[in-house]
Amino acid sequence: MNRIETQPDICNGKPIVQGTRIAVRTILSHLSAGDTFDDILDAFPRLQKEDIAACLEYATRLGDIHSQLECAS
Repeated sequence: MNRIETQPDICNGKPIVQGTRIAVRTILSHLSAGDTFDDILDAFPRLQKEDIAACLEYATRLGDIHSQLECAS
């Protein structure tokens, strides 16, 4: 169920929602600005709620990895 991918030739290899050119960062920016899932789905009709949840999960995993690296230092 991996909905996040990176492709070197799409968005300079930044993480995107699979099968789109919508960057994870874009979705997270909308969420941090206070947009709801429905707001984002209206703005990006190709997305599904699961895609937005996958962006949040991706960010959480990155945060966990970052925390682990800091603790190991």
